[in-house]
Amino acid sequence: MTENKIATIKDVAREAGVSIATVSRVINKSPKAGKASIQSVQSAMKLLGYRPNANARALVNKNSHTIGVLVNDIADPFFGSLIKAVDQVARENNKHLLIGNGYHNATDEREAIELLINSCRKSLIIHAKALTSEELIGFAKEVPGLVLINRYIPEIADRCIAFDNFKGAYMATEFLIQNGHKHIAFINSNHQIDDSFERKAGYLQALKDHNYPSPDNYIVAVDVNDEGGKAGMIELLSKNIPISAVLAYNDFIAAGVLFALEENNIAVPEQISLIGFDNGLISRYVHPKLTTINYPIEIMAKQATLLSLKLAKNEEYTPDTRIFSPTLVKRMSVGKCNLKD
Repeated sequence: MTENKIATIKDVAREAGVSIATVSRVINKSPKAGKASIQSVQSAMKLLGYRPNANARALVNKNSHTIGVLVNDIADPFFGSLIKAVDQVARENNKHLLIGNGYHNATDEREAIELLINSCRKSLIIHAKALTSEELIGFAKEVPGLVLINRYIPEIADRCIAFDNFKGAYMATEFLIQNGHKHIAFINSNHQIDDSFERKAGYLQALKDHNYPSPDNYIVAVDVNDEGGKAGMIELLSKNIPISAVLAYNDFIAAGVLFALEENNIAVPEQISLIGFDNGLISRYVHPKLTTINYPIEIMAKQATLLSLKLAKNEEYTPDTRIFSPTLVKRMSVGKCNLKD
């Protein structure tokens, strides 16, 4: 380091071989900083002559005007709706957003949260599916305004805004059963996350409660997009099993199902009924318009943001709802069963 160059936090991180977020934790004496990290960072600071200064303190004040948001993938319209809702509340409170992608991967989620903590410090809205509950509890202890959305952890229940995925899939399956369907397939997400587990469980429980069989060959797991839905439907058709209805993990998968059925001259809902999940924008513009399960992500995101801002200020706030319930949106893709047993 030359004499006329002032060391920065980036220089310290590079010298210590750690992330900027780790350096920040050491400087701020966070309990998340491990002994080895503390030792290497302190050694690097001493070697480089780095001292936390007025600029660093000014950054802390600046960070009080930001809200961090972690989503799976910003390119997914579902998470675009989440971010837009958070931004609306943020703007009303003179805040700006910083956004990270986690891609349902533990390493990506962890690194994104650490960077958001370093940048935002007080308010975080976290959609994390791959990290353990223990890690998220630890982050919640470090950040006063950390709120989990679409996840429920009993130990930090007051920081959670969640959705009843089980009930949604149960409701969708039961609606198909009420329309006379017995041979109901389920095209699930191939992500190993609680949403896919809970929706599968709801589907199976509805079949069980109505004394209908639930053979494994009626369930496939695919990528969570229209191409995945198309591939899943083709896989089901290739099995040559009787199918009168399909429940899709989300509306984009359902759109792919529609495409596959159209290619094979199978009419919806006359020959196969179809129900989606989420009530995203696409559900209203495919043909036929999708019957689906409404997932009130915008309302949930606004509640989560208000809760985060109140917690960051150490103010009392009780959300109207902590676990949101699904509702059925009836359109044109479900009809009475015409398949003979």
